[in-house]
Parts: sequence; C-alpha cells; structure tokens
Amino acid sequence: MTANDPFARLPEAATFTVTSPGLRDGGPLPAAQLSSSLPGGKDLSPELSWSGAPEGTRSYAVTVYDPDAPTGSGFWHWAVADIPADVTGLPEGAGDETGSGLPAGAYQLPNDARVAHFLGAAPPAGHGPHRYFIVVHALDVEHIGVGPEATPAYLGFTISGHILGRAVLTATAETQAA
Repeated sequence: MTANDPFARLPEAATFTVTSPGLRDGGPLPAAQLSSSLPGGKDLSPELSWSGAPEGTRSYAVTVYDPDAPTGSGFWHWAVADIPADVTGLPEGAGDETGSGLPAGAYQLPNDARVAHFLGAAPPAGHGPHRYFIVVHALDVEHIGVGPEATPAYLGFTISGHILGRAVLTATAETQAA
C-alpha cells in the first residue's frame, strides 16, 4: 500500500460524517463488499448514512475508489451522481445492475470495468492491502451535468469545482497470495 492521497491536490472542503454498519474507518471491508470472484464476495454496495453536510448542499455524489490498484491511475469501483439533497443514506445493494435502491433522479456511471453498478474489491493476490475510499461529496448544484456514460474520473473533475463538503470512510481489503 502506498501513501498515495487521492485528495492531496483537490480543493479543501468542509468535512461531514458518513457511516456504514459493520465497517469502521481503517478496517476491512465486509465480505459482501468484495468482488463475487472472491470467496464470500457479493458485489453489494455498502449501506451508507451521512449527516452534517454543509449548508447550501443541493445534491450529493458517492464514489468508491482504490488508489492502490496497480494501474497508474487507481481503480474506480462505483460512482453515483445527482443524489437529491434531502437524501441522507443509501441501502446496502443500492448499486445493483438496475440501481433499484437509488433515489429518484440519481444514476450510476460505468466504473473502471465499464459496468454501471458497484463492483466489489478484488486486489490482486499477493499485492498487499488496498485502501477503498468511500466518499460522499456534498455539492452546490442540483444536477452535476455529466452524462450517464461519463467516467468516474470525469465526474470527479466536474464536481471538484462544486464540492462544499466531503465525508470519507476508508476501508481495506487484501487477497492473500496462493
């Protein structure tokens, strides 16, 4: 695991709180949030609850990112845009193939595997622990204006000028070498 900080060059933002049952900041991802290619993995997006967003929040975006993936650019596991400002959480599994648990108006963007749903963690065997940044971004616009086929990186670029606050929960996962 490297010291790569995905927020190092982004604008400062107020902080607020995001929690997930069974997940503590810095702790391991539950099996349900691992890739279905791993034993016990289910590709279920985590249940999230947030509070304390800055005044003026008009929408949220949620992202899950692994900066430790051996790609040179990390790996985006999930991105959701245009979550209404009155929403303060998402149920586990909201990021399924249909987005059935997402609130009206919100939509998923294709992740780095180019599928528009949550893709669980699956670090390469023997690569060491990876960090997964689960982030709720409080935005000053109701609609961010990126299309549903945009990449999570483009969403991140677009929201960077609209972030009022950022709630971060970091989890880890590791696949042991055979």
